[in-house]
Amino acid sequence: MSNIPELFGSLVFNDTVQQKRLPHDTYRRLRQIVASGEPLTPDVADVIANVMKAWALDHGVTHFTHWFQPMTGITAEKHDSFLTPAGDGVIMEFSGRELIKGEPDASSFPSGGLRATFEARGYTAWDPTSPAFIKDDCLYIPTAFCSYTGEALDKKTPLLRSMHALNREAVRFLRAMGWADVTAVTPTVGAEQEYFLIPKELYEQRRDLRYTGRTLFGAMAPKGQELDDHYFGTIKPRVMAYMKELDEELWRRGVMAKTEHNEVAPAQHELAPFFTTTNIAADGNQLTMELMQRLAQKHGMVCLLAEKPFAGVNGSGKHNNWSLVTDTGRNLLDGGSDPANNLTYLLMLAAVMTAVDEYQALLRITVATAGNDHRLGASEAPPAILSIFLGEALQNTLMQAACGEGSTAAARRELEMRVPVMPHLRQDDSDRNRTSPFAFTGNKFEFRMLGSSQSISDPNTVLNTAVAEVLGRFADRLEQSGDRDAEARSLLQETLEQHGRILFNGDGYSEEWQREAERRGLLNLRTAPEAFAHLTEEKNVALFAKHGIFTAAELESRQEIHYETYAKCIRIEAATMAEMVRRQILPAGQAALRELGQTSRAKQEISPLLSCKAEELLGTQVANYNDMLLAGCTVLENLLRDFPSGTEEQKALYARDRLLPAMNELRQAADALEQMCPAHLWPMPTYGELLYGV
Repeated sequence: MSNIPELFGSLVFNDTVQQKRLPHDTYRRLRQIVASGEPLTPDVADVIANVMKAWALDHGVTHFTHWFQPMTGITAEKHDSFLTPAGDGVIMEFSGRELIKGEPDASSFPSGGLRATFEARGYTAWDPTSPAFIKDDCLYIPTAFCSYTGEALDKKTPLLRSMHALNREAVRFLRAMGWADVTAVTPTVGAEQEYFLIPKELYEQRRDLRYTGRTLFGAMAPKGQELDDHYFGTIKPRVMAYMKELDEELWRRGVMAKTEHNEVAPAQHELAPFFTTTNIAADGNQLTMELMQRLAQKHGMVCLLAEKPFAGVNGSGKHNNWSLVTDTGRNLLDGGSDPANNLTYLLMLAAVMTAVDEYQALLRITVATAGNDHRLGASEAPPAILSIFLGEALQNTLMQAACGEGSTAAARRELEMRVPVMPHLRQDDSDRNRTSPFAFTGNKFEFRMLGSSQSISDPNTVLNTAVAEVLGRFADRLEQSGDRDAEARSLLQETLEQHGRILFNGDGYSEEWQREAERRGLLNLRTAPEAFAHLTEEKNVALFAKHGIFTAAELESRQEIHYETYAKCIRIEAATMAEMVRRQILPAGQAALRELGQTSRAKQEISPLLSCKAEELLGTQVANYNDMLLAGCTVLENLLRDFPSGTEEQKALYARDRLLPAMNELRQAADALEQMCPAHLWPMPTYGELLYGV
């Protein structure tokens, strides 16, 4: 593996390749454009496109695609070849116009009413800050996607807008704090990705997994995660081989996969990359999910990215580790050697506190999906209530600084292992709080509420924008003040007074916290539709309009897409359940009843004196479950037949309030029957087979 440095980024048109292959003037101009945000001129684009094509051809590439992130939550691509007619033959051409602009069909993607079916034109535009890469013998060009009238129809465009807004306001804030050398501030992210691996041959026998990505039926296996023996346990050879190939494929495409291990639930695993610029991290995470699923098939497995693929064991999340870095190399969430007296650092913490408190609903919306509703609030993921964990030491430091008291950071205690040969370990300032939705972890904030299948673009768009808004307010105050330090302390004090309610260092799973959060006035949006309703509130519309992130129309369209997607997901799950009950589970129950009857008759033929009590009791139970299944399935089918044709919000509420309860009742009957039914008659792989089959 000594060639890893050569392997890393070998399929990426990155800065090293650009510097080597582009003419010096073109390279310098491209760097200026990326740094300043100026638009790319046609002459520069033509040179870059020609060089990019030559580099791609050297790698055996014949096609290119504009790779974008529509509102489906996954990526989209249309492949075009470099071939161009030339006399009786062809030549390989790629123009600057083809690099900069593509034209996919905008009306065929979710638009929330921004585009009618007959209004098809849309545009993809090259994002020069995210490097092109090669996959499947095709040149992938990361792009943004907008409608013919200019509205954003994707997740990348708002993210890029939010990064620009955050850079602008953060630089203003730092200048007001005396940091004259900083000219740019960039948000960075490292997205930890959890997932399940199950045998491919078993996956193909489960209609619910194939149609919905999660199991809709399934009785618990005798062993789940009770022994805590899977977490960080020895990685099985088949999984290890998969992880090794996944690492190499990601490294080739510039994704710095760093950490991999077994997660808590059986068959669950995690991959964590090194942090990078947010839009590049978002692209990298989308690529990671695609490669995870593809390579799993190659190794005879299927990668499940659903938030809750199995009931009764932990679901999968995606922890979003967010920080801010200056162009001078400083992490603004790193307090340095004297954090207690670093006012810039403390004000950054205060800005995040304010942003999370004021825009709780927006952050909750970014993680609200039908799948994540099954995960949030369980004893495996943060609750649906937003709160921030700082730890007692840092929280006390903030309070002391706000009061103008001098503070000296306490020396870190060394942990004595009481084994002479073992080194002494330095204790961190605070413990980790795994129940916190938004936890400070030393030099970054970890937003832990994201679902495993989600794009990280939405949460970071909101986080960037909300923090930009608060830093802008801080800058306004500091710029007008004659005493910067006194004004900074006033801001800290006001933040603690007005937004201290968002700080919570205790157990987020406890019922006491639910009551305390309500007393504090924090939102508890338990289901996705509850959250979606807040998206177009006046203060949220004003926030996004002020910073140029969304127009009111773009925001309304996203709200409609959220409702629509939620309702469709649950409707598909309900229809899948009904089909599985009618065509698989009920026939299995009837077959089980038939076998019991045959056994009873066989006993009577042997001797009328033989007891058939067991068959009678079992038969009664199985028959009762069959009756319950038929009744429950009929109810669900009727609810599907009566599905409303009103607004998308009405459909989402109907799915939540009518379909989900009926689905839960139907599942209870099916899972009970599974435990009664002979193994040879049960028509699908069980949880035990799925979770322990690899």
